Amino acid sequence: MDFQVFRRIFKNPALLSIIIFLSVMGPGIITANVDNDAGGITTYSLAGSQFGYNLLWLFIPMIIALAVIQEMGVRMGVVSGKGLADLIREKVGIKLTFIMMVALLLANFGNLLAEFSGIAVSSGIFGVPRFIALPVAAFFVWLLVVKGSYKSVEKVFLAASAVYLTYIVAGYLAHPNWGLAAKSLLTPTLTMDPTYITMVIGVVGTTIAPWMMFYIQSSVVEKGISLKNLKYSKADAIMGAVAVNVVAFFIVLACAATIFSNGVEVNNVADVSKALAPLAGQYASLLFAFGFLNASLFAASILPLSTAYYVCESLGFEAGVSRGFSEAPIFHGLYLGLIVLAAIIIMIPSVPLLSILYLSQVVNGMLLPFVLILMLLIINDRRVMGEYVNSKLFNFIATATILVVVGLSIALVLTSLI
Repeated sequence: MDFQVFRRIFKNPALLSIIIFLSVMGPGIITANVDNDAGGITTYSLAGSQFGYNLLWLFIPMIIALAVIQEMGVRMGVVSGKGLADLIREKVGIKLTFIMMVALLLANFGNLLAEFSGIAVSSGIFGVPRFIALPVAAFFVWLLVVKGSYKSVEKVFLAASAVYLTYIVAGYLAHPNWGLAAKSLLTPTLTMDPTYITMVIGVVGTTIAPWMMFYIQSSVVEKGISLKNLKYSKADAIMGAVAVNVVAFFIVLACAATIFSNGVEVNNVADVSKALAPLAGQYASLLFAFGFLNASLFAASILPLSTAYYVCESLGFEAGVSRGFSEAPIFHGLYLGLIVLAAIIIMIPSVPLLSILYLSQVVNGMLLPFVLILMLLIINDRRVMGEYVNSKLFNFIATATILVVVGLSIALVLTSLI
C-alpha cells in the first residue's frame, strides 16, 4: 500500500471509521456468541420444537438487555483499564470477592462440563467416539491459548463466531412460514402454562450469565482499546448482542418450521439433528450438527479462559493470553486444569451430568443479581468512571434490565429447585 492510498484512507472519514472498527472488533461479538453454547442451542432447539413460533417475541427484549449489559462492560474496561474482578475487589474487599470467585468457579465448571458433553454428543452424530473426540478437543483448546497471542486467539474466536451462520442457512432450508414468524416476533404470546413459563425463563436465562461480564471486560483490557476508540468498542458490543439473537432466532425458526409443525417429539440436540434430515433435508441436518460442535468447542475455549481471568484478577495474579506460563503460571495452570478435569469427567459413563448442570444453573442464578448490582454501582462511581458514568436515562434502562433479569434469575433458581 503506497503513500497515496494512505492519504485517501485518512481523508475519507467513513473508510477510516470502518478500519478502526475492524481493529477494535472482537470482545463484544465473541462474548455474545458464546451465549449460544451447548446449553443455549439445546434450549432454543427445544423451544422451537415444543412451542413453535410462539417464543420468537422474546428476542427483541433480549437484544436490548444484552446490548445494555455488554455496553456497560466495555465502557468500564476501556475507561478504567481494569477487569471487572479487579474493580469488584476494590469496591467490596478481598473476602467477599474471594467468596464470589469460588462460587463462580464452581458454576463455570458445571457449564464447562456441559460444553464437553456437547462435544461428545455432536462428535457422536458424525460417528466419532467420545474417547477420541474429547482428548483431541481438550488438546486443541489448550494449545490454542498456550501457543497463541491475544490477537491470534481472537482471530480464531472470530472465525468460530462466523460458523454460527450455518444456523441461519439451516433456518432458510427449513422453509418457515415467514408471515407467522413475523407476527409472532412482534406480538407476544402470553400464557400461565407452567411449561411455557419455564421455557421462557430458560430462553432468557441463556442470554446473560455472570462469566460473560468478566470475560468481555478482561478481553477489552488485554486488547488495549484506547478511550478515543470507545465508540467503536460500544458498536462491537451492540453488534454482538444483535448477532447472537439473530442466530438464536433462526435456531427456533428451523425447529418450529419442521419438528413442531410435524409433531415430532425430541429431547436433545441429537434428536433435533436427526429429525431435521427427513423434514428439511440432509444439508440442514448436517449444518445443525456442525454448528453444535462448533458452539461446544468455542464455549469450551472461552469458559475456562473467563474463569482464569477473573480468579487471577480477583486475587492479584498475572493474567492474559499474551503472557507465557512463566509470567502467569496460575492463569495458565487453572486454564489447563479446568479443561483436563472436564474432559476426564465427561468420559466417565455414569457421571450425573444432569445434577451437575442443575447445580451450576442454580449457582449462576444466585450470583447474577450480585454481579449486575455491583456493575451498576461501579459504573456510576465517578472515582472510577469520571465523566463516563451512566446518564439518568441509561441508568433507568440499565436498572429496568437488571430488575427483569434478576426476577427471571430468581424464578429460574426456584424452578430448578422444585
